Amino acid sequence: MALLVESTLGLDPWDVLHQGIAERTGLRFGWVVIGVSILVLLAWIPLRQKPGFGTISNAFVIGLAVDGALAVLPTVQPLWLRVGFMVAGIVLNGVATGLYIGARLGPGPRDGLMTGLAARGHSIRVVRTGIEVSVLVAGFLLGGTVGIGTLLYAVGIGPLAHVFIPYFTVPQPDAPKPDVPQPAEPDAGHPEPATSVAEKCLPTVGGECAAESAA
Repeated sequence: MALLVESTLGLDPWDVLHQGIAERTGLRFGWVVIGVSILVLLAWIPLRQKPGFGTISNAFVIGLAVDGALAVLPTVQPLWLRVGFMVAGIVLNGVATGLYIGARLGPGPRDGLMTGLAARGHSIRVVRTGIEVSVLVAGFLLGGTVGIGTLLYAVGIGPLAHVFIPYFTVPQPDAPKPDVPQPAEPDAGHPEPATSVAEKCLPTVGGECAAESAA
């Protein structure tokens, strides 16, 4: 996220909104990320979505981490370095998506909003597109940076998530196998009843019992 900000070549839709709000309010970028996350979590209430540990961590840790990264990353001027920052930011965002979703500890606030709306009978594709376009337009109007990085993020994050989510997903514990009744062992004190010769013998071609013929 911080790499995309420093590249100045365009942000993903939500970060366009975050940057636009930060520009208008003078707040630090990370604090805006946290504030928007809390507001989005409030929207979970009517949708009856249940946050997990990963949801709360996503809301707060990302905002603190991006402020820390922005404090140490240099401001680069050469175009090739800015392109490098942009590409690295998109790829690392895909890795981060795989890590936090693969942990199975709850979706982030924005992903939970999408799944909650989709659970009301709407198409995930329509819901996701509607949310992304809405925040992108709002962020652009507020002064957020839209550029080639925005387009590359839009077309690249899906394939990257497709690769990294299965790679980092924590496997589910094996379900307990149902108990299969085993045949009872014969009791030593009660031996099986003897089988008669007639039950054991096989009929011969002549129709006689093989045991009797041998006799």
